[in-house]
Amino acid sequence: LLIPLLAVAAAVILILFRRQSPNLPPSPARLPIIGNLHQIGFLPHRSLKSLSDRYGPLMLLRLGASPVLIVSSSAAAREIMKVQDVVFADRPYVGMGEKLFYGSRDLAFAPYGEYWRQMRSICAIHLFSIKKVESFSRIREEEVSNTINKIRAIGTSSSSAVVNLSEMIVKYTNDVICRATLGRKYGDDSDGERFKDLLAELARILGTVDFEDYIPWLGRWINRFNGFDSRIDGLARELDEFLESILRQRREKTKKKEINEEEEESSSSFIDILLEFQMENRIKSPVEDEAIKAVILVSRLIYTGNYFEGVFFFFGSKQDMFAAGTDTISTAIEWTMAELLKNPTSMKILREEMTSFEISKANLDEMRYLKAVIKETFRLHPPIPLLMPHKSTRRTTVFGYDVAPQMRVIINAWAIGQDPSLWEDPEQFKPERFLKDDTAEGIDYRGLNFELIPFGAGRRGCPGMAFATSTMLPIIAKLVQNFHLSLPDGEKEIDLEMNEAPGISVTKKYPLLVV
Repeated sequence: LLIPLLAVAAAVILILFRRQSPNLPPSPARLPIIGNLHQIGFLPHRSLKSLSDRYGPLMLLRLGASPVLIVSSSAAAREIMKVQDVVFADRPYVGMGEKLFYGSRDLAFAPYGEYWRQMRSICAIHLFSIKKVESFSRIREEEVSNTINKIRAIGTSSSSAVVNLSEMIVKYTNDVICRATLGRKYGDDSDGERFKDLLAELARILGTVDFEDYIPWLGRWINRFNGFDSRIDGLARELDEFLESILRQRREKTKKKEINEEEEESSSSFIDILLEFQMENRIKSPVEDEAIKAVILVSRLIYTGNYFEGVFFFFGSKQDMFAAGTDTISTAIEWTMAELLKNPTSMKILREEMTSFEISKANLDEMRYLKAVIKETFRLHPPIPLLMPHKSTRRTTVFGYDVAPQMRVIINAWAIGQDPSLWEDPEQFKPERFLKDDTAEGIDYRGLNFELIPFGAGRRGCPGMAFATSTMLPIIAKLVQNFHLSLPDGEKEIDLEMNEAPGISVTKKYPLLVV
């Protein structure tokens, strides 16, 4: 009798043990305390791809005390951002974000819930709609013209004059973004310098790993000891004062009807639209001053590439993204021009297409090769190769692997663009791959084709995609149409360096210089 009872007890224990032992994704060995932090490297998207090549497209890492699911295939990305979109629609808590972004009351970092749904609806209709993006066409045309004239002036001053094209592109995108979001440029005046300094400090802080998010017991002590907490508090206070002054100025101008011709676009800028919406919907509107400031600040950061998932900055000194002049839109434009210079055949084909059209909004949509060039750039150089992190809201399974609630999920868009099972010769710049047949031409970056997701997909896809691409297309077209650019000092196109600088928005390591 004893033996059967023992056998039954053993079977019950075995069943319970199996139920309590989740089927986790493959994971590399980790070290005590830091977990897998030491394996990330200076270019995390490349390090994570190397690890995924060994451990699979779903891989579990432990960054400090935080488990993180790394996704590196289009099929897995589709599962996360489409099939189980609701399950993974949340964002992980980031301590410094709570202080700097008004309790994450913006659109990008807000937790998934009713507030986020309301704000996304407001932003989708009033800020990022196709109609709204098209309303900024005159701003883009003016800034494209300004940029072309500046480059032409440098060229006429000397036949051998070197143009820092990276710097020109940054100035263009910065002016377009400031006019669209804030209603005016922020140049070299006192306000402009202060804004630049504040964003530079913000970039430095976002470029500092907050150990409290990953090793809480150690991080709390470190942050107090090194003054990091005080530094965040001080910046949050100064940013709030500056943004509050902008709100006050915009309200006063609107009240006094002092918007002049130079600021005619300000009446339709993001900040003025949100203020108007606030006035018209005082009772039920979620658009309070803190929400406006958070949305405007993070909108600026979206376009300047300062998405952050703090740990990845631990592995490379994050450059000052505003002061050094890098942003997601200008990064994409810079990589596009670099690839065209390095691949003169592609440049020639694109220039021939430019001569067939008068460059206008309507004609830009008809330029098939230009659109293929943009797609190929996004495939090779997604401006943010590691998409903004997701978080699971409940226990689920992905491809047979168990995923716990509150799990951070990071999708490696760059690795997907390098997948040889999806792309022939994935390391080569070949815009023609998107033109070989109707299926290839139908592949787009709008979040429906998961082999190309530079803007993410699903509920948490980037809402500013149309704004970004509409800012990119005209300047690239005009640069190719107006100038026969080459490299300085007789450098051959094939020798153009294409090294990446560390950071969440992966820029060229060295500026793009042309003659």
